[in-house]
Amino acid sequence: MTTSSAAKKNDIQKLQRVIVDGLEDVKAQDIVVFDTENLSALFERVIVASGTSNRQTKALAASVRDAVRDAGFAKPRMEGEVNGEWIIVDCGQAVVHVMQPSFRAYYNLEELWGEKPVRLKLGVAKPAPVAKAPVAASAAKPVTTLRRSNAAKIGVAEAFPSRAQAAKTAAANAAAAKRDAAKAATAKATPAKTAARKTAGAPTTSITKVVVAEKKVITKKPATPAKKVAAKKVAAKKTAPRQA
Repeated sequence: MTTSSAAKKNDIQKLQRVIVDGLEDVKAQDIVVFDTENLSALFERVIVASGTSNRQTKALAASVRDAVRDAGFAKPRMEGEVNGEWIIVDCGQAVVHVMQPSFRAYYNLEELWGEKPVRLKLGVAKPAPVAKAPVAASAAKPVTTLRRSNAAKIGVAEAFPSRAQAAKTAAANAAAAKRDAAKAATAKATPAKTAARKTAGAPTTSITKVVVAEKKVITKKPATPAKKVAAKKVAAKKTAPRQA
């Protein structure tokens, strides 16, 4: 194998890998690759993948186009992206067919180009990003050196209140507890006083008013008949004319 043929093969494999990665980034289904070197002089790979909707097929084609271009290859040409049912991405040495399942089953490109399938390693894990080393506790800035504005932003002032604030809070809590205790004592004493008054026979406020009204009615004695007669005589004398 000459150097030029080896370089060409490496380029094809690299292009194939870039295309497959672009399809996997948008969750393509049923990705297959066929070696068409002996079937066509125009391209050496045919790649077929499925998308479940027009939106996904368009996204798959765009992802392949961007991945190929970013890898340093020539910008691919696209056909069929208007309706999204069958989109062809011409990448030069490889042609990608992004199809919806019904179109893929009807045209059956696997039967046409599937003489020599290429084994793929799908789902190749990408290198994980390097995790940053945790900051040592000794390197962290102490809380006491933070400004009040920064401390308020991160909640340090609430976690570590000043002495004056702590004393003020304690005094307010003590006053509230004292008020609650006084209310509780008053509420407890009121039923006891009412029960004691009832036991001693002291009437309640409403009953006292009724009793006083009744006493006034009882103490007001009606006039006797003799007094009524005497009052009439006195009145007759006052109204009778004097004799000459």
